[in-house]
Amino acid sequence: MKINYVNADHVHALVDLPTSLSIEKLIQLLKGSSSHWVNSNNLITGKFAWGRGYGAFSVSESNVDQVARYIAQQEEHHRVRSFAEELKEFIDRHGLRWEDESR
Repeated sequence: MKINYVNADHVHALVDLPTSLSIEKLIQLLKGSSSHWVNSNNLITGKFAWGRGYGAFSVSESNVDQVARYIAQQEEHHRVRSFAEELKEFIDRHGLRWEDESR
């Protein structure tokens, strides 16, 4: 992991993923081990569990520093724009499809 940012409603992580590890397996490991750690250390009232979804995007080597700076500035960034607003704009800008599992 090169850098991460954890917020109440989302996490950003820049990971140099080895070819032997799938994105799905990485997410399973991150969510599983962090849930276990939070619950084992009684950090919150009740049981902690991650939401079901996630997004994963590849980054070219030439943009790694730019993405790392973006992640490092998340606290300040979200004072101006919410995660939900930013996610919707990102999805629209790049023509992505969002599947809302609550429907």
